[in-house]
Amino acid sequence: MWSPGPTELIVILVIVLIIFGAGKLPGIGKALGKGIKEFKDGTTGKDDRAEEEAKEKEAEKTE
Repeated sequence: MWSPGPTELIVILVIVLIIFGAGKLPGIGKALGKGIKEFKDGTTGKDDRAEEEAKEKEAEKTE
């Protein structure tokens, strides 16, 4: 299996910079990170919406 070395990673980074530009890279990184987090949460069965609803119901009970 192929494993990228430092030279290959630099070439890939330069290509990404040329295609997307430096201004859009933070947004792309943020979207990619959010997607990975949602994927991990989905595979582990963690559901943020269910947790938020449970917190809201508990807050209503204490009022």
